[in-house]
Amino acid sequence: MPFLITITTFLTMEGVTWLSHKFLMHGWLWNLHEDHHNKKAGSILERNDTFFIIFAIPSILLFAAGTFLPGWSTALYIGLGIFFYGLGYFLVHDIFIHQRFKLFTRSNNFYLRAIRKAHKMHHKHLGPEDGECFGMLWVPLKYFREELKRV
Repeated sequence: MPFLITITTFLTMEGVTWLSHKFLMHGWLWNLHEDHHNKKAGSILERNDTFFIIFAIPSILLFAAGTFLPGWSTALYIGLGIFFYGLGYFLVHDIFIHQRFKLFTRSNNFYLRAIRKAHKMHHKHLGPEDGECFGMLWVPLKYFREELKRV
């Protein structure tokens, strides 16, 4: 059961990410997200990195509740699911897509190419309006189809 809770939370986080990205980051929290769409050369940290902390807080609180409060063990596994999604987000978004660290630079996997293409389309919009492709691991099917044709 703990594994199922963790996996379900991980998968649910894709929806949470999509919703928060579309309605918060491209909404009233645009001032924190804007520098991610309008990068300055040579900048390592962005105001957008604040979202790592924002998303880590529930995970940390759930770890603590699941560890220290009797009867709250489920909270620990929900916190783990959030943590694993955050780790995946860091690996896929910051390392693979944006190459903040020069790793995984030559992947020819159709799935990863589709994710990269969808994110590139997201970034073609420099303002908060008219955005597209707000998720990380699941993107519109057209990008998968395009990349499957290339295989």
